[in-house]
Amino acid sequence: MGAEIVVHSVGKSFRLFHPRRPRTLQEAVVHGLRGLSPVDRFWALRDVSFSVAPGKMVGIMGANGAGKSTLLRLIGGVGHPDEGHIQVTGRIGALLDLGAGFHPDLTGRENVYINGVISGLSRREVSRYFDSIFHFAELEDFIDSPLRVYSTGMQMRLAFAIAAHIEPEVLLIDEVLAVGDISFQQKCIQRIERFKYQGCTILLVSHEPALIAEQCEDAIWLHAGKIVSYGKAAAVTERYVRERSLAHNTGGAIANA
Repeated sequence: MGAEIVVHSVGKSFRLFHPRRPRTLQEAVVHGLRGLSPVDRFWALRDVSFSVAPGKMVGIMGANGAGKSTLLRLIGGVGHPDEGHIQVTGRIGALLDLGAGFHPDLTGRENVYINGVISGLSRREVSRYFDSIFHFAELEDFIDSPLRVYSTGMQMRLAFAIAAHIEPEVLLIDEVLAVGDISFQQKCIQRIERFKYQGCTILLVSHEPALIAEQCEDAIWLHAGKIVSYGKAAAVTERYVRERSLAHNTGGAIANA
């Protein structure tokens, strides 16, 4: 049986503090401790439920602040929901935060070993895949340079190359395909298509409805932490584009369905 994802009635909140709360111990002593307490809670996600069958690819879209990245982090095990539960079966490969797990003062070689082991590979496996990782990332000339000299695009290449060699059963991708040149984006898409062919379950967050419509079977539209629409990718992306365009032209808001 392949890997699957089940998200049931998930909610995630964050504490909001007064903008003038004390930032140092001295300010707290002078102005009092009352400002240290949260003044409200912000729900980044609320009552989110869906499931992804083994081997399926589902796209997640929505405006900035809709809760897309928060959802992917929870599915990837970064934090826990305040409501509901998440069940994921299978080995997870995640591209959530560009450069997460990388250290700027270590070389590309050292970062590959550290990030590979953190991602679940043994040191022997990293050694076996090492040349292939840097060849895929097209960074052979920078193997022993510190990561701080890498551009953002180069770091993205390296992060994706490592994830591509983990051979995950579940792959979580958060907007990283928006970084880098067109040729490398196509290489990443081809590798994702290979994962799909091999039965990998994939969640893709993107601001590009056309990419989701082309690559994904289903799509989720998030707005203000709630699901507006979930279904066939072509239908959901068409509605998303239409209503976003209408809201932009009229200055109106998008209502949850």
